[in-house]
Amino acid sequence: MMQPRSQGSGAYSLSAFSKLGKGVVFESGVLVFHPENIEIGDNVYLGHYTILKGYYKNKMIIGLGTWIGQQCFFHSAGGIYIGCNVGIGPGVKILTSSHTLDDVSSPILHNPVEFAPVKIGDKSDIGVGAIILPGVTIGVGVQVGAGAVVAQSVDDYAVIAGVPAKILYYRDSKNNRNP
Repeated sequence: MMQPRSQGSGAYSLSAFSKLGKGVVFESGVLVFHPENIEIGDNVYLGHYTILKGYYKNKMIIGLGTWIGQQCFFHSAGGIYIGCNVGIGPGVKILTSSHTLDDVSSPILHNPVEFAPVKIGDKSDIGVGAIILPGVTIGVGVQVGAGAVVAQSVDDYAVIAGVPAKILYYRDSKNNRNP
């Protein structure tokens, strides 16, 4: 298992994590910030050059059996909860903060920042290059299509795609319902 690296301080101890399960794989180039606020369950895979951007407050929790592809970016200023056995494709971005747009007299960059958590339910799959915006809850067993921008919460077993993401159908075998 590789030693994760952080900006500035270089390598740090795996004991710096709030929780680090057994069988966790860090591929080369994974960057981790504020590991003291990150919990990772057993048998999690973190692909090459992924960035786990912990924050000085709130938590990033990654459930057991989760697979995270290369070059993902997770920013947990507002908190991130990823359930168990979630597949996350390469290049996925999860954001939990954004600037307000209320004050038009100043640049957006200088407006206050709002924080909102992102939650991803167990057994979901997030397609390559998808972006999940602050405040979104993705239900259990959801399939997010490649390149989707998820701006609203999604019910269990939905299949979604597009920009912005829309429900295509539900994969609930009992009902196989359309939106």
